[in-house]
Amino acid sequence: MTEAETGNGNGEFALIDRLLKPLAAGTPAALDLTDDAAVLVLTPGQDLVLAKDAMVEGVHFLENDPAEAVARKLLRVNLSDLAAMGATPVGYLLATFWPEKLPRDWIEGFASGLQMDQEEFGIGLLGGDTVRTPGPLSLSLTAIGEVAAGKALRRNGAGEGDLIVVSGTLGDGALGLLALKGDLDTLEEEVRQALVRRYHLPQPRLGLGRLLTGKATACIDISDGPLADIGHIAEESSLGAVIEWKRVPLSDAARAAVAKDSHLRDVILTGGDDYELAFTLPPALEEELDQLARDSGITLTVIGRMTAGEGVRVVDEDGSDMPLKTRGWQHF
Repeated sequence: MTEAETGNGNGEFALIDRLLKPLAAGTPAALDLTDDAAVLVLTPGQDLVLAKDAMVEGVHFLENDPAEAVARKLLRVNLSDLAAMGATPVGYLLATFWPEKLPRDWIEGFASGLQMDQEEFGIGLLGGDTVRTPGPLSLSLTAIGEVAAGKALRRNGAGEGDLIVVSGTLGDGALGLLALKGDLDTLEEEVRQALVRRYHLPQPRLGLGRLLTGKATACIDISDGPLADIGHIAEESSLGAVIEWKRVPLSDAARAAVAKDSHLRDVILTGGDDYELAFTLPPALEEELDQLARDSGITLTVIGRMTAGEGVRVVDEDGSDMPLKTRGWQHF
């Protein structure tokens, strides 16, 4: 942590002492946040895995999103990247860019959200930086993990004919964002809130990722939408892919939304923010899916196959290609 001030009347070191040092408690590598860097001792036989994601107000979260939810999502989307590599998290680095008029209670809520998830995932803060900015509120987090040497899951190992499998249900995150923006007001409040909860609080599939090492031929977390992210596997593996809409797993809330408006199928396939895992598996291992689901406690669903060629097709119930307006979230 360096020497900027927060802009709300409290110097950076006071902020570190009161709100951030508790997040490093019990993490020896953090050195109590008294130095300019952490000292991390690597586990013999393990590869280091690093993942970094940033979130900007108005782009990745809404102005009125709760501070606790923003913090937890920031941590979880990074842990999801570790899950997609089959890694176990060991800690994280944090950079915060606080607007000058950001209320102190927002920062306190943010720290509280991080503390909640540190306890859930058994990790701690290793260090970082705090900076004053004219805006917008911006946050950056680097998650650090480890995986058995040479066993990290990659995107580029899929083979022709491999099954495409996803965890959990798809579309809730993107639909939850629409609900927050007031675009799904025809749905019952209970349904809307279920979708919003999935948007605010994704669940990184860390246990499943570890179980997939040595089995999955490729893996990715679904952040930009199933179509785009499975497309990354296809591109990196020099293959194409076919997704069957009828097999795409939906929650009761998403199913209710699609029943009201069939055009929301596009949102489910391209909207992102689910942070489920999509992975490819050789057909010979299909019989192991039930055991993988039991061991991980997560529903696993085959939604398609890798094919020769390039690009990702989505076919409707009758086998015809589904026209889609977009292909997924675009960062630029």
